[in-house]
Amino acid sequence: MGEQDNQSQPEPIDMPFLTDPPFYLEAFEKSYRYIIDEYKVAPRKIAIFMPCAVRKPYSSSPSHQLIRMVISQVLKPEQYHIVIFGTCGIVPAELERMYPYAHYKYMLGKCKDKQVLEDFLRIETDRVAGYLEKTRKVYTYRIGYCLGVFREALVQGSKKAGVPVDLILPTRDMINKIIEEEECAFQEGSLSMEEYLGEFCDELIRFRNTHAMNQK
Repeated sequence: MGEQDNQSQPEPIDMPFLTDPPFYLEAFEKSYRYIIDEYKVAPRKIAIFMPCAVRKPYSSSPSHQLIRMVISQVLKPEQYHIVIFGTCGIVPAELERMYPYAHYKYMLGKCKDKQVLEDFLRIETDRVAGYLEKTRKVYTYRIGYCLGVFREALVQGSKKAGVPVDLILPTRDMINKIIEEEECAFQEGSLSMEEYLGEFCDELIRFRNTHAMNQK
């Protein structure tokens, strides 16, 4: 991670475990402001945006490990940067152990409160837009791998910032296929499903080849 590892990060005095909706909490707003106002994101050709996970740190999540494995099979480490977003706000993956990102547990998928869901979309859209604006010249391309309200926040944040996301997966055709053919706990299923991962791999390869990413 090089330059990013050498940057000073805020050290919390207390490290309580958080269970309330994180997007309301002051600790997440402070960490978001640190990322936007102080943290220097190292330039990469591609940013890959993927949702946060219940297991912390995010990279220990089985779904994240599968997604990362697909990415590493297609792209070289120096070509891409993983960015985590969702109930955590938005955070470069190398900061996943920084407080409070490794110190909360919350599942938006279990929330039935319409106001909370609306608040999440509004807050997350603003945070995504802020990060995209900050990194406008840091990345050449942006790819999202997400479903549901996370996907909606990424799309709306992109529009608000005026910074395009070049490829969003899974495709709508694949999502509709999963909804019609699979019995899933969530309507659109999980990003770790074989069908989604297969399409993700195929589309990453196509993107790499059509954007000359395989050239030295």
